[in-house]
Amino acid sequence: MNRFIISLSLLSLSLSGYAQVNNDSIRYNQYGIEVERIPLQAEARNGILVFESLNEDYKLWLDFRVNVDGAAFWGEHRDYDPIGNGARIRRGRAAIKTYVTKDWYGELDVNFADGKVELKDAIIRYEGFTNTELQVGNFKENFSLARNTSSRYQQFMERPMAAQALAPSRSLGINAKYQKNWLYASGGIFFQQVDEGETADYVDDNNKDYGRNQGMSYTGKLAFQPLYNYKDMALHIGTGISYRTPKTDVDPAKYGGSRFSTRNSTSINRKKYLDTGVIPEVDYDLIYTFELAGAYKGLRFEIAFIQNDTHIKSTAPETVDKRTKSFKGHYVQASYLLFGGTQHYDYWGGKFSQVHRGKAWGDVELALRYDHLDLNSKDIYGGASEAYTVGLNYYVNNNVKLILDYQYNNNDRYANGKGKLFVGHDVHGEPTKDPTKVTESKRKGGVDYSMLAFRVEIVF
Repeated sequence: MNRFIISLSLLSLSLSGYAQVNNDSIRYNQYGIEVERIPLQAEARNGILVFESLNEDYKLWLDFRVNVDGAAFWGEHRDYDPIGNGARIRRGRAAIKTYVTKDWYGELDVNFADGKVELKDAIIRYEGFTNTELQVGNFKENFSLARNTSSRYQQFMERPMAAQALAPSRSLGINAKYQKNWLYASGGIFFQQVDEGETADYVDDNNKDYGRNQGMSYTGKLAFQPLYNYKDMALHIGTGISYRTPKTDVDPAKYGGSRFSTRNSTSINRKKYLDTGVIPEVDYDLIYTFELAGAYKGLRFEIAFIQNDTHIKSTAPETVDKRTKSFKGHYVQASYLLFGGTQHYDYWGGKFSQVHRGKAWGDVELALRYDHLDLNSKDIYGGASEAYTVGLNYYVNNNVKLILDYQYNNNDRYANGKGKLFVGHDVHGEPTKDPTKVTESKRKGGVDYSMLAFRVEIVF
């Protein structure tokens, strides 16, 4: 009898343990639905926290970035508008990226700088086709190499003026990309910008109050990568084109126009010397670019030309100048890792990526750039500018980078921030904002100044 009781007790414990194991292996979501469970392993990869399934199909990683900038300015004429020195959180980015299967990718990336939340990337991507991906959401249009290379891997604190003012950036859309061996090809259809509350309100107001279509853009890029089978060298020969109709992500009172503007040093100097203002009655903009870039061991170079042609409606009022406006810019930049490091070109992305440091303590990169932008065309005088930049970058490790830039800016007399800034002196010797009244020679007119700026960056 005692043996029977003991046997029953052992069976009871065994069943209890079996039930406990099964209970532990079942999980439910917040809706009471049983969910599939996949064990994950966690590790830091180059300082980035990654969670991954054992079969590598599921992956989730965090991608944060902080840029702390400071800048000092000098050399502007004492009669012109002063430029204030200062510091700024240039970026405070937080992103979550994941492969929910080996073919489906998702990303959400927001910026918290300037005390407000701004959407950057919101991406859904399918990679189940050979050498091809389909992507939908809010992301950078594949057009400009300078625009598409992440700010983490730029050679300078800011992108060239031509890329800032003329090249399209992030938009809501759908895109297909193909890359195999030496060929990179991309094409997409895009709508309005999706970044923060104000532009969303504009889109809603244009729709609600006026019934306006959101507008569309068609952007394509083709690049040849003939050195694809070399590890220590790369060559990029690219061209891009974008056909763009007016969007509704602007103030309803300014709908139907185009505007091109940029700062020419850092975000700390808030003056936009170069600004066309809103060009009314636009039919479409046609932007195109030609670029040549490459890398060999520690050397990296990049050359590009970008032009935008703004076409005016044939039905525009007689008071509107119907001639096509052409705005253009170019830049040449190069850098070299001084202590044996190597540059990296991402063939799949068609852009530059993280460098490999030459020493255990890091590496130092010397960078030079000349860039030029001209926003003067026909009856539009948005100003022209050129900038000479010398940069020094210290790659401390995979996550920390220190940047020091010296830049000299030479703006013409039309670079007056839409009539807000002094650009010369009139016949009476008084400062004037009107470029037609400037008595200085063409070479001396306009705001010229120097800048010394630094950045401390961490990615994790």
